Amino acid sequence: MRIAIASMTGFARTEGNTSGIAWAWEVRSVNGRSLDLRFRLPNGWDSQEAGWRELAGKALKRGNVTANLTLKRQSETRLELDPAALEQVLTIAIDLHRRLPGSPPVSAAALLSLPGVLRQAQADQQEERTLAGADVHTGFIAALAGLVDFRRSEGERLASLLTSQLQEITRLRDQAAEQAAGQPAAQRARMLDNLRTLLRETPDLSEERIAQEVAILASRSDVREELDRLSSHIAAAHDLLAEAELIGRKLDFLTQEFNREVNTLCSKSASTALTATGLKLKAAIEQVREQVQNIE
Repeated sequence: MRIAIASMTGFARTEGNTSGIAWAWEVRSVNGRSLDLRFRLPNGWDSQEAGWRELAGKALKRGNVTANLTLKRQSETRLELDPAALEQVLTIAIDLHRRLPGSPPVSAAALLSLPGVLRQAQADQQEERTLAGADVHTGFIAALAGLVDFRRSEGERLASLLTSQLQEITRLRDQAAEQAAGQPAAQRARMLDNLRTLLRETPDLSEERIAQEVAILASRSDVREELDRLSSHIAAAHDLLAEAELIGRKLDFLTQEFNREVNTLCSKSASTALTATGLKLKAAIEQVREQVQNIE
């Protein structure tokens, strides 16, 4: 099977109804430097997280991933007080009442309406895991597979876009090569002409020494090495796109090398045309860099 490029952006949802318990998984991911998994689970399901983390770690290698499980019972859920939470909010409420003269006394209804004071009974939590645990686990596996498929589909779109952008960089590189072809010779001739005028005015200067300096300055305007390295980087980028698997960091490094060569090209440019092409190259490379940030 052909290895596909994977994006780090994706979303998947699965849902079901088991013995009167409606459940739903939503799994989403965005780009990240490493794999960061965050689970949001109902009370009583934390013990299952380790197994789901292991499954996600095998399927995904990079990205900020959030997995959210929601449960809803069709029958009435039995509630019970959380003594610790009640004690905490009661202490805070009494302290505020003392600090605010004339404020109404704390009511039981107000306390019970605060999040965490009433919780689902432990017996109901155990019953949920017993009745729906297997289907919820299967649902997570399906959601994870859906996320992987989504990321691969998005990766194919990115690969097509990057290929097009690399073709544009190649076109601009070839255009720069044409514009820079005569630059060293033109620079040398221009400088020699200026120096001959200077020599006529200052005959004591050594013409041989000046010619050597002119040659050095002219060589500094030669951008063939930068263009050759840029061609090499373009070829390497195409090779990585063909390699496909876990290439995000490599492509990110390569775009930095692209920029390095084009920055040098712009600094050596002696014509407005070549400078304009260099700036277009920088813009095209930045577009590649933006897309590369989303590749696993």
